[in-house]
Amino acid sequence: MPLPIILGLSLAFTVTVVDPLVLSLNLPQVDRALHVPPQLVGLLGGAATLVMAASVLAAGSLGDTFGLKRLLMLGLTVVTVVNLLSVFSPGYGFLLAMRFLDGLGMTALLGVPLALLKVSVPAEQRPTAIGVLMAVEMVLCGVIPAFTGWAVAAVGWRFLFLIAPLLSLVSLWLTARYVPKSPVQQGRRLDVAGVSLIGLVLVTLVVGLGAAQNGVARPQTWVPLVISAVAAVLYVLHARRTAQPALDLALFRSSPFSVALAAAVTLNFLGVGLSLVLGQFGSVVLSLSPEKIGLLYLPGTLLVAGAVILAGRLVGKYTPRPVMVTGLLTMAASGLLLAGTASPTMALWLLVLATWLCNLGALVTSTSVSETVLSQAPPGHSGTVASVQMAFAMTGSALGPTVYLLLFNFFFQRQWLADAAARDLSVGEAQQAVDAVSSGMAQSPGGNVYDPNLLRQASGLRLGLDFTEALQRTMLIVSILPLVVAGLALALMPRRENPGRRARSGPRRRR
Repeated sequence: MPLPIILGLSLAFTVTVVDPLVLSLNLPQVDRALHVPPQLVGLLGGAATLVMAASVLAAGSLGDTFGLKRLLMLGLTVVTVVNLLSVFSPGYGFLLAMRFLDGLGMTALLGVPLALLKVSVPAEQRPTAIGVLMAVEMVLCGVIPAFTGWAVAAVGWRFLFLIAPLLSLVSLWLTARYVPKSPVQQGRRLDVAGVSLIGLVLVTLVVGLGAAQNGVARPQTWVPLVISAVAAVLYVLHARRTAQPALDLALFRSSPFSVALAAAVTLNFLGVGLSLVLGQFGSVVLSLSPEKIGLLYLPGTLLVAGAVILAGRLVGKYTPRPVMVTGLLTMAASGLLLAGTASPTMALWLLVLATWLCNLGALVTSTSVSETVLSQAPPGHSGTVASVQMAFAMTGSALGPTVYLLLFNFFFQRQWLADAAARDLSVGEAQQAVDAVSSGMAQSPGGNVYDPNLLRQASGLRLGLDFTEALQRTMLIVSILPLVVAGLALALMPRRENPGRRARSGPRRRR
């Protein structure tokens, strides 16, 4: 197996996860150092992600048209230069501009590595290669945030912007030396109108879902969502009368392809939602420091990495179907474990186990999703098809915090109102005890955090228990989603095929 190719592509893919993550985890230090206005803190943290959401499909189409390897190397170069410039940021305005440019560079690192994996690795080795790629990402994403937190405390926040250049330069060297050039679609024109409409769909969807955390009826929520829906309709009309659309809608006629994208949304929805739960429940109820919450992801990292490599082998030996179902059921088990065991005195090992199960399920599911999606890519369209998977993944990441918080706030209000009634407190008196919740919200997609002083302002209410019971109900409901998608995978994806027959006839595609 070509390990240098897989390592180079995995490092590039890891940058898109680690770069925004380490900034988000250390955003308070950057905020204090650069005196970022409160209304811009969320934008600073999410600028790169918004650009990636708007540009991911355009990057895939560009890669198919002008060369996947060329585009990946360009993206790695941009990320390196922009982050090195960010080290010397004189103020928040400069850093914000760099974050937008960084997102533009990272757009080429989202779907392109997977597309290059398809054209660089033999089809029979591809599922295992995907597993190795995911395993490398898992190990790095487990180690780097913990190391970065220590380094920032020791040398300062500017160290944050040295992580991505280090990974990018190693990836750039490996890519230049070992990754073969991909075939280019001769005579194909970039569907500018198509990628613009899809970019508008994605970015307004992410913005609208993020704003929904602060109220569904607000114009900041429904206006972007309406624009997203209108742009989606316009793209469908555009694609029907365009000879070479940016995204061929005929792909969605394939049941495995559609189920895989539903699984991509689900695993990102649950993964990002869990990080929100750990941040709030860990700090508010269990009084864990941010450093300890970050370390919840570290135990079992190598074991998860090994399991993901095994998942890739099983996908190659059988089909993605059983692996995808297993991964989704594992994620459901993580949510149900929290729903059944969360309490103000919860043992830390149970929280670690829930986190480990979620990470394991997400990466196992992602391995089968990537193989399913890539196997459906027509020749010369690997970049576009891989970028579709990333677009759905980013949608799930935006949807997770919104749904989790909407459910949690609903159940939390019911719990503290019932608590107040049982203690003969008026609604007004009880409301004063929970005002810290709304006052502690950060106005950014996925960045909402409850005030850690919440429980000390309880005015006699059992808010720790109310908080926990609301969390239990939320986790119970969201755990239904992976069970539903697992059922769809069982019903709609192909069962195990005879290996000899598959070898003789070649891979088949369901239409």
